[in-house]
Amino acid sequence: MLKKFTIETEKENFYNITARVRSAVAESGVENGICVVFCPHTTAGITINENADPDVVHDILYGLDKAFPDRREFRHFEGNSSAHLKASCMGSSVTVIVEKGKLVLGTWQGIYFCEFDGPRTRNFYVKVM
Repeated sequence: MLKKFTIETEKENFYNITARVRSAVAESGVENGICVVFCPHTTAGITINENADPDVVHDILYGLDKAFPDRREFRHFEGNSSAHLKASCMGSSVTVIVEKGKLVLGTWQGIYFCEFDGPRTRNFYVKVM
């Protein structure tokens, strides 16, 4: 089963999409398998990280800004090269095990859509098999 989701984003933020992914897994009827969450955008990504303390998201964004700052030397016409670098670092997909019809995530883990170039109307896909 492939399910498409739409999300409205702001400039550079993480959006917890765990509940949406869980609903896709439940709707799929798959008891044991895998779930792939994929982002088809070049300035956004998908990651799994802590979902209990919002300061973790703040710290990740801060660290990415330090690692990939905007630079005058960038040549990309749109002026969003740092967003492309952050998205490449974060990655465009995650794979999660499905066991007994549920995502196998750690106690503190959540799945995030990572926006690095908003605001935008974005899509992500969930494939359960």
